[in-house]
Amino acid sequence: MVRTGRRSAGSRLAAVVAVLACAIGLAATGCTGDRDGFRPGTADIGDPYVPGHGNGGYDVGHYGLDVRYDPSTDRLTGRAVITATATQGLSRFNLDLVGLEVRAVSVGDAPAEHRRGDGELVVTPRDGLPRGRQFTVTVEYAGVPTAVDDGALGSGGFLHTADGAVALGQPDSAATWFPVNDHPSDKATYDLAVTVPDGLAALSNGVPGPKSSADGWTTWRWSERALMASYLSTLVIGDYRVVTGTHAGRPMVTAVAASLPATGGAATSLARTGAIVDFLASRFGPYPFDSYGGIVIADDRIGYALETQSRPVYGPGFFADDRPNPSVVAHELAHQWFGDSVSLTRWSDIWLNEGFASYAEWLWEEHDGGRAAQRNFEIQYAATDWTQPSVEPGREQMFGSAVYKRGALAVHALRRTVGDDLFFRILRTWTTERAAGNATTADLVALAERVAERQLRPLFDAWLVGGSAPTLP
Repeated sequence: MVRTGRRSAGSRLAAVVAVLACAIGLAATGCTGDRDGFRPGTADIGDPYVPGHGNGGYDVGHYGLDVRYDPSTDRLTGRAVITATATQGLSRFNLDLVGLEVRAVSVGDAPAEHRRGDGELVVTPRDGLPRGRQFTVTVEYAGVPTAVDDGALGSGGFLHTADGAVALGQPDSAATWFPVNDHPSDKATYDLAVTVPDGLAALSNGVPGPKSSADGWTTWRWSERALMASYLSTLVIGDYRVVTGTHAGRPMVTAVAASLPATGGAATSLARTGAIVDFLASRFGPYPFDSYGGIVIADDRIGYALETQSRPVYGPGFFADDRPNPSVVAHELAHQWFGDSVSLTRWSDIWLNEGFASYAEWLWEEHDGGRAAQRNFEIQYAATDWTQPSVEPGREQMFGSAVYKRGALAVHALRRTVGDDLFFRILRTWTTERAAGNATTADLVALAERVAERQLRPLFDAWLVGGSAPTLP
């Protein structure tokens, strides 16, 4: 029915009352439309380095994931229970999800309308969600998950392997195996139950829970209670030698693909995880998570290592010719502070992750009897292309040398400028004050200036974005 004409004073008052009721969460129904003070959440968080990633209008607090994967058919079935809080009055909202078929969606106890877009799941709840309202979304889904080719950034996502699968990638991975707000600015806690055929391992982030078996299938459980960016989640399924123990009173879980040598370079490198963590903690402050570990996979398609939270994943190429490589372990473990605990607000500041992790390699090498950090600094200084910036490197150079190596040079230049005592105080203050949060380059500069009680912006500008070689401090 459509009415025309002027409204009475009474009807105008009723409309105002309805809007206010929706805004403060008193109305049970009738709050789904823009005219009622609600509007759709955005389908893109607005980070130009990852167009289409992330969504606006809500903040996720927790993901409860229950998945089942059959390697013989490459088919995954899943149930995601997502707890979030509306940051605006929401008439509908988006989740990132690639390729999988959605069977049903509910918001709270009520079925919700849903449709699929390009890598998006659009959910329209029965009733509007007032700003500040906590709500739960349940998504039932299934299908054959896929990888995502991101052009210059390479591929990531869910890869079927010879003995199982691996879900891994930066910045793409999470949305290929569960519905998610896929941007590091929206961190959440996670619980995962993954069911696989008996005999296969199913490894993920966080503290291991109890396993159970029935009818030829085993369910592995994992819990990450520290806030985690979605790209840091992982799922590794297959034939692995899994070693479970403790370190410093916390669970330590390491795993090496069964096809790799049991006492080879990969295994001996992972065995140093505890020692490397302890050294880094002496420099950066207390380790930020409730578990430790690492996973080495045997699939040559994974030509990188990734700092998946509490349990980094390493591609086989880092241990070529069966050589140990503790440096890559130091790099990924340093990310547990720089990138995982203190996470990016936007991808253009990725040097905050990679510059500090690269510098940690220099610190560890010196500690382990190798080349001094100062010597590595001198060598890298001479080899650097100063036309390439570390901050705002451009999307195609997110993983370029300027982000990693020039970023490490900037870190050491800060150390040379303020001295060791202040330098390590800056690092420990950063990892403490920003723990479990997000940050930008401007945040780091401000903190460093506060701790050092001196102006440091010109130093950071010269070493991170200046177009010519800076003067050595």
